[in-house]
Amino acid sequence: MHYQGNIFRPPSEAYSILLQITTGCSHNKCTFCGMYKGTRFSIKNDDTIMADIDFAALHCRNQDRLFLCDGDALILPQERLLSILAAVRVKLPWVTRIGTYANTKSIRMKTPEQLKELHAGGLAIAYMGLESGDDVTLQNINKGADAEKMIDMGKKLRAAGMKLSITVLLGIAGRERSHIHARETGRVLCAIDPEYVGALSLMLTPNTPLFQASNRGEFFLLSSKEMLEELAIMIAGTELTNGYFHANHASNYLPIKAKLPKDKKATLQLIARALDGKVGLKPEYMRGL
Repeated sequence: MHYQGNIFRPPSEAYSILLQITTGCSHNKCTFCGMYKGTRFSIKNDDTIMADIDFAALHCRNQDRLFLCDGDALILPQERLLSILAAVRVKLPWVTRIGTYANTKSIRMKTPEQLKELHAGGLAIAYMGLESGDDVTLQNINKGADAEKMIDMGKKLRAAGMKLSITVLLGIAGRERSHIHARETGRVLCAIDPEYVGALSLMLTPNTPLFQASNRGEFFLLSSKEMLEELAIMIAGTELTNGYFHANHASNYLPIKAKLPKDKKATLQLIARALDGKVGLKPEYMRGL
């Protein structure tokens, strides 16, 4: 495979075929994210992409999922993206699910009809980074969209028939807006009603503006207890029709796997027990990005 730079994918795509069709992220301005810093956004040429599909046809026959990398694959022109999906269907017929990251910019560029066409072509799930439902926090982290735009674009994907997995980030609002961030994020998740929510806990990395702000004393990272309090408020305010709320990423202090609404009460009780010191938390040295 012709990989360029570091390759990132959602935790649930750990065993997927990773087909890199773009490099970097077209936005690449979020203050907390260092994944694509120093990487220029580009779309790879068709010859390279098709060669990688041919490679997967020979060497990836035990993997039935495929993920389109990097951070902004959905931004490809429609016909090019459809041709890639068609090639996957023909050359990798055992693949049952294709996924991609999606941001508000790339979703906005597709019409509802085009998104339905992509879904019909095999694009089954999209991963969207909400991070927060609080407009002040979204502006502070330079996310490039407000909460209403996030809601509109999330609904647009769901209306096309795709499954939607939304990432939220515990601690991203700092201490001052922690509870506001939690409540507003729950509100936005209710409005979108995705199939999956994945909560990560903020870990500062040196190549980011937020890390530098922390060093200057302008941003304060939450303690493990404050992260759990925020998570409890967020889950309490989240109503999903039939969705999963997971906080089992390596960054989290307390692994959570909940089906909402069925598991909400038990999950909140678990968090309460952890806050009371009756359930052990993951030590700092075991956390990871």
